[in-house]
Amino acid sequence: MTVSGIIKRIGGVFLVLLGVMLLIFIMLRIIPGDPVSVMLSEHVSQETIDRIKISMGLDRSLPAQFFSYLKGAVRGDLGESYFLKEPVVDLIAEAFPYTLKLAVFAALIAWAFGIISGMICAMFNNSFPDYLFRGLSLFGVSVPIFMVALCLQYLLYFKLSVFPLSYDGSFGSMVLPAIALGWNSAGSVARLTRSSLMEQLGSPYIDTAMAKGLSYKGAVIKHAFRNAMLPIVTMMALQFSGMLSGAVITESIFSIPGIGKLALTAIQTRDMPLLQGTVLFTAFLIAIGNLLADVLNALLDPRISVS
Repeated sequence: MTVSGIIKRIGGVFLVLLGVMLLIFIMLRIIPGDPVSVMLSEHVSQETIDRIKISMGLDRSLPAQFFSYLKGAVRGDLGESYFLKEPVVDLIAEAFPYTLKLAVFAALIAWAFGIISGMICAMFNNSFPDYLFRGLSLFGVSVPIFMVALCLQYLLYFKLSVFPLSYDGSFGSMVLPAIALGWNSAGSVARLTRSSLMEQLGSPYIDTAMAKGLSYKGAVIKHAFRNAMLPIVTMMALQFSGMLSGAVITESIFSIPGIGKLALTAIQTRDMPLLQGTVLFTAFLIAIGNLLADVLNALLDPRISVS
């Protein structure tokens, strides 16, 4: 792992963010509709609309608007929300802790279930536990998040009254959305853990470890699992960044005031600064997740070069 390799990757992150910024800026401008007209009532005069456009800088050319936005983004200023009348950076800072809490809970549930079930499948290959957990992992990968969320609400709230229907600030109200968000990731981790362990269990060093007196379970946990962790850790790093940036459906269903809910509000109200800010922030999280995955690969396996 070299310093120059890390610097190159960080430079790549900034290029990706610049491309995302330009792309979302252009897309929001070519979509039919006028944000000022959406903000105001139908009976406002054209003179008032033009005056507001001038005050918001929407009368300038597109290149001038983009470079003005880029200059502000470099300084940490993503503009002010058209509808919420607050700085976009402050709104993201208020919403991100909720998304972070949800992503951490979801990741812990997904990784715990995925790794344990994947190990069981590998250790009991082609037996009932293997078929059972492989079926559950396939079910987790196949069923969409919104369906899982609705089923959890129906079973654990309406039928059993175990957990709250929506987020209310308590720990229990975060359980259902964490399960819903981590469901798909758990299935992916389980399948990858099983396949990685199956490759390792056929290696000669497993027989050598058992010949030295180590039990089969001990050889799997102590040797095979450690060598199988490289692709699993890479997937987990990418999954976590995806959970941070892709919780729109989960946050909407469970009324969690996170980044996803904020982005949905921006879409519904055509709030361009807020939508640009949330998209840019989620792109930053995904890019950082990819960077961390590469660095973790290099740390776990010195044969891999970051560059």
